[in-house]
Amino acid sequence: MKKDLSSLKEHIEELRKQIREHEHHYYVLDQPIISDYEFDQLMRELKTLEVQHPELITPDSPTQRAGGEPAKEFPTYTFSRPMLSLENAYSEEELQDWGRRVLERTGTESVDYVTELKIDGLSVALIYENGLLDKAVTRGDGRTGEVVTGNVRTIHSVPLRLHENVSVEVRGEVFLSLKAFRQLNEEREQAGEPRFANPRNAAAGSLRQLDPSIAAKRPLDFYGYWVYPGLPLQSENLKRIMQVGLKVNPHRKLCHSLNEVIDFCRYWEERRDDLDYEIDGVVVKVNSTDLQGRLGSTSRSPRWALAVKFRARQVTTKLIDIRV
Repeated sequence: MKKDLSSLKEHIEELRKQIREHEHHYYVLDQPIISDYEFDQLMRELKTLEVQHPELITPDSPTQRAGGEPAKEFPTYTFSRPMLSLENAYSEEELQDWGRRVLERTGTESVDYVTELKIDGLSVALIYENGLLDKAVTRGDGRTGEVVTGNVRTIHSVPLRLHENVSVEVRGEVFLSLKAFRQLNEEREQAGEPRFANPRNAAAGSLRQLDPSIAAKRPLDFYGYWVYPGLPLQSENLKRIMQVGLKVNPHRKLCHSLNEVIDFCRYWEERRDDLDYEIDGVVVKVNSTDLQGRLGSTSRSPRWALAVKFRARQVTTKLIDIRV
């Protein structure tokens, strides 16, 4: 009997390993390696075995994404490192002024930057302990956020178990694709419910559902942009996030000058409508974390990062043509 139970545990864990791998290929890499039918068969077998042997269910099992009773309220969590908001720039002149301040404060002649699309979503911190998702927390006021772990567990691109047994905090953006947003609004209209105003509003509303089963019906997604403990360069940190099993926006660039940053901003301002999610600008970060530390932060914003905001669509689709 013990041998049979041991064999069953091994088989169940092998099923979980296979399902996690296929979820990663499908939801993170966008490169499925088996058919939906084959995936469903694996999941069905795992669910059947867990129903028959509930004592073998683990919190990180792929079947447990939408598990648990509805919460009565969201507990709060205080960040050890504040989630600060970004200073905004609305023109190339303001971007250049920021770049000059970076050079003056660091005492360097040139700085590398990393540019990332600014998704119009909701900032969330994922806290993993020994590779397992322990908490998911909204940004809140930057120092204290709401614990929404039950809802975030339903996001298939957020692994319940990382590829490595490490304790890390990964911050990123939860968002809803435009396709999913339109479908959700159609369903709400058919049910006689009010439509969401925009994808960000829909994502925020989904994360604040007390019943995770409601959030599970909404195909939320996640892109990471910050990890702690981190590496010496932001470009390496983004690769590190992918290494442990999370998604990073593929539309990013390591820029060796502010001119390259400006070109990146212009390119994506003109092509923002080609994306299946809303962006409202580009985030520019000093690549060196050593320089980031030297630049420091104000009480509200880091001095080493800037949000370059796009003009409203009805006004124009081009930044002011000014060069460094």
